[in-house]
Amino acid sequence: MSTQATVDDLNQFEDAAEPSNAAPLHGIEAVYDIPVTVSAVLGRSTMQVSQLLKLGRGAVVELDRKVGEPIDIYVNNRLIARGEVVMVDESRLGVTMTEIIKSEKAV
Repeated sequence: MSTQATVDDLNQFEDAAEPSNAAPLHGIEAVYDIPVTVSAVLGRSTMQVSQLLKLGRGAVVELDRKVGEPIDIYVNNRLIARGEVVMVDESRLGVTMTEIIKSEKAV
């Protein structure tokens, strides 16, 4: 079964029974300050340690993606989307999400 977490799904926690000695939950606001790590992966490569040790300045490592293919976007090491690299300004890159990946949950 394919599922996707939405704000409505997270707001269901607000309706859950709360322990009498705990502070009340305020829906989605309870998770706003939790830090997450976001990574954008351009591609991957596999090589032997001997090949890795031969790499030096100017070496090119070929990745498993082609120019123009979408990149993977991970949150806390979990694939959540695919996107494209964009220029934010003259010296910074960003990522625009083009596809949200629905997670598969075991029922």
